[in-house]
Amino acid sequence: MVRELSIDQLRRECDTSFMHCETTKDLEPLLNIIGQKRAVRALKFGLGIKDQGFNIYVAGYHGTGRRTAVKNFVKEIALSESTPSDWCYVNNFSNQYEPSIIKLESGAGKEFREEIKNLIESIRIALPKTFESEDYTSRKENTLLDLEKQRKELIENINLKAKQEGFVIQNTQVGLLLIPIINGKPISQEELLKLPEETKNKIQEKRERLETELRSTMRQFLNMEQKIRDELKKLNREVALFAIGHLLSNLKEKHKDNSQVIEYLEGIQNDVLDNLSLFASRTPPMQNQISNQLQAPWMKEAPFKKYKVNLIVDNSNTKGAPVIFESNPNYQNLFGRTEKEAQFGALITDFTMIHAGALHKANGGYLIVLVEDLLRNPFAYDGLKRALKTESITIEEPQARYGFINIKSLKPKPIPLNTKVILIGDPILYGQLLALDKDFNELFKVKAEFDTTMERTEDNIKQYAGFVCTICQKEKLKHLDGSGLAKLIEYSQRLAQDQQKLSTRFSEVADIIREANFYAKEENAKTVTGDYVRRAIEEKIYRSKLIQEKIQEMIERGVILIDTESEVVGQINGLAVMGIGDFAFGSSSRVTASIGLGKDGIIDIEREAKMGGPTHTKGVLILSGYLNEKFAQESPLSLSARLVFEQNYGGVDGDSASSTELYAILSGVSGVPVKQNIAVTGSVNQKGEVQAIGGVNEKIEGFFEICKVKGLDGKQGVMIPESNIQNLMLKEEVIEAAKTGKFHIYSAKTIEEGIEILTGIEAGKKQADGTYPKGSINYLVDKKLRKMAEKLKEFSSSEKKQPTHN
Repeated sequence: MVRELSIDQLRRECDTSFMHCETTKDLEPLLNIIGQKRAVRALKFGLGIKDQGFNIYVAGYHGTGRRTAVKNFVKEIALSESTPSDWCYVNNFSNQYEPSIIKLESGAGKEFREEIKNLIESIRIALPKTFESEDYTSRKENTLLDLEKQRKELIENINLKAKQEGFVIQNTQVGLLLIPIINGKPISQEELLKLPEETKNKIQEKRERLETELRSTMRQFLNMEQKIRDELKKLNREVALFAIGHLLSNLKEKHKDNSQVIEYLEGIQNDVLDNLSLFASRTPPMQNQISNQLQAPWMKEAPFKKYKVNLIVDNSNTKGAPVIFESNPNYQNLFGRTEKEAQFGALITDFTMIHAGALHKANGGYLIVLVEDLLRNPFAYDGLKRALKTESITIEEPQARYGFINIKSLKPKPIPLNTKVILIGDPILYGQLLALDKDFNELFKVKAEFDTTMERTEDNIKQYAGFVCTICQKEKLKHLDGSGLAKLIEYSQRLAQDQQKLSTRFSEVADIIREANFYAKEENAKTVTGDYVRRAIEEKIYRSKLIQEKIQEMIERGVILIDTESEVVGQINGLAVMGIGDFAFGSSSRVTASIGLGKDGIIDIEREAKMGGPTHTKGVLILSGYLNEKFAQESPLSLSARLVFEQNYGGVDGDSASSTELYAILSGVSGVPVKQNIAVTGSVNQKGEVQAIGGVNEKIEGFFEICKVKGLDGKQGVMIPESNIQNLMLKEEVIEAAKTGKFHIYSAKTIEEGIEILTGIEAGKKQADGTYPKGSINYLVDKKLRKMAEKLKEFSSSEKKQPTHN
């Protein structure tokens, strides 16, 4: 029975009247994820569970709106959560190469930074005043006078002792010398040598005794000077602590519950007291040594830089938990970095040059990363896994971690990590990571999979319209009227390749909205109508169909042989889909079957020439199974059939032409010609059932374009599997041709139905006696195969009877 499809079956049109709106401007913008119930459920679970390892992998193909949808969904949930802490890096006064961390309540970081800044400024004002005060000067002088008195007594005593022994102490460039006195006058070395030997010996003995006492006195001098320094240092610390103690006490009291702040304030106090020379004068020591003309701007504040607070995470303006999308997830952008600057020809760094990474900013919230970008950056993926395992963020040079460089640098103390990481990637990458990385399943236990289609229900159409409204409002585009929205919904059905589905490839749908808006603007239209949407779709196709037109030109000029009028034995027009980038189109190829006597069975020339893929080879092998079950129950198949896609030089794969090849074989064996004006697509199983294939719309439209080029005669058409009817969303031009009877679409459920459409002769059902009705296709095939079996048997027998010649 011939099954020609009705016009209603070829395309499902959309009626938007049930929405009761003139344009999409009258609708509410879309705020939620649509058509992704499974993904939403998984996201809710993944975001709700806080245990380690329950990070999320969002699996979805590009263009499904996965990134925007996930960001908006997570932000909505994050708003109801508490805002996390601020984090600061401060100087570690005991080891400047390992800066310390301070955790503060959200929003308190700025205030703390200002408090420390004001503290240091107050100290810089208070200490010079204190050391210039009369009280300090008086106490200092009293301390020095007392010690100076002791020093004078020692000098007087040693001078008196020397005088009594007949010596005078003389201060020279090489130290203190004992000069003998004779007759009340110091003598020179020459005069000393002229004295009697006994006298010289006595003088030398006295000198040695005095030198011993002099050395003892000098030690006392040094001890006294050290004592003076110690006393002055003690005095300075007491005075300084009295001057700044109340400033520090106020802050200590305010932050008494934060041990990190208390420890830091103690460090500041001790460092200030150990470096009072920085504060005692209004001009830092470094400044005193450099003329004003040579001073760089940073020099004045350089000595005090160590007292700054580096606020790396500031959540003062964050509402709820932070949601960070890192568009360039390289190692430093994820984990932070320590910058360096050149000073006097050398690269230097300190804790103030530490910068936060995305993990710091997302700490206490959510980090969203495209997995393709993550894997593209060296060290980034391994670093992220390590951070999730250790639940800490470590800032370090990746080259140093892996031993590529060995220089001394900062090692900031790690910050505890509490972040939910959401990776976004395609399903293929998910499978590869799961198979190749043993840690992946332990760290990303939740999979949220985005579908490429959604059910075509009235509710989903309303939400789709809300999406259109959102795009138009956000990008200030003209809104779509009812006809424009209907055409857009139909385009979505076409993208989904299903009359019952809508596509969730929202990026492509949004592009059509933008392009239709462009054409509406050109004509100063108030709204985007269906005509503008249609034009946008057609123009998009036109920009990409150059290759298709070149192929059609070659067919028109007879370079590629395609017959759309005759009836030929063992020859049929097959259909295939060709993809060029983001554009796919249907094309036709002549399939021929050459039948001969033999035992080879069906030979796939594409496979023999190594141009056929495994799926195509499987499809061809299935044909043998069909023929064996149908015609080889009483005698073996005795044929050699060769199949080929003529003028194919680029390889063949897929089984969507297996039914086409089977029709060619049946025609070749039966001798019944096949109509060349009907192209065929569909796979087949061993039971003869025609199975669904992909790209059905492109295939039909591709053959329609070929027939249009060669001339439509009202007899041409395409035969598709019955199970593909639900996938039909044909172009309006094809629909119009079908309406006027210039082009026909047929469906077949079985090979028997298909061969009848192609030949006009019934296939024939097997009768009770095991034969087929006379004149049917199956009868003719069975009869021919039986004759071929007999001939092959006769040939084999005659070969055996022939004498053998030596």
